Amino acid sequence: MTTPFRICFVCTGNICRSPMAEAVFRARLAEDGLDGLVEVGSAGTGGWHEGEGADPRTDAVLRAGGYVHGHTARQFHTSWFDHLDLVIALDSGHLRELRGLAPTAQDAAKVHLLRSYGPDTGAAVPGPPPGLGTVDDLDVPDPYYGGIAGFEECLEMIEAASDGLLVAVRAAIMASAAATDPARGDDTGRPQTQEPRHPHQPHQPHQPHQPQEKESA
Repeated sequence: MTTPFRICFVCTGNICRSPMAEAVFRARLAEDGLDGLVEVGSAGTGGWHEGEGADPRTDAVLRAGGYVHGHTARQFHTSWFDHLDLVIALDSGHLRELRGLAPTAQDAAKVHLLRSYGPDTGAAVPGPPPGLGTVDDLDVPDPYYGGIAGFEECLEMIEAASDGLLVAVRAAIMASAAATDPARGDDTGRPQTQEPRHPHQPHQPHQPHQPQEKESA
């Protein structure tokens, strides 16, 4: 595992779901005191929106949820597998595409669905439990062609799964530290069983912005 621990969230165009997941998980890491040990980014499987900001509706729901966010869209590149520890797909289509891009079986094993870390899956390590990870009911649905309510639903799904992902990432960091220097134990100074703190409260809906006539995210 590299140091720091590196994660990339991936959706289609990197303007809706993956920047939302990036912002939420950055906040979770900061709340848990792990932001100095983990690097977080996001990307899209396609390059239609490279250089653009996030969709205005993404910005709106993140602001309403109290998240600080700045974003420039980019496309995922196969070479990134070399320095990433986890590649988090937002739906099963992204999962299949990313695993297909992976140069090695070890790289393919880094790719997992975000919602495989959700409260109903029981995942406790960086990856889904057996039988999960390719099923469509773990998708975060694409909100691009709908209204603001779809973006709010996505945020709620992402928040729920991010708590489980935080537990998994903390465990991976602790295991790596113990393997490198058993005397150090937990670099974070917290027990492995500690639950994520302070989940964000539901936010109030905003009026929707009109979607752009481009590819989805």
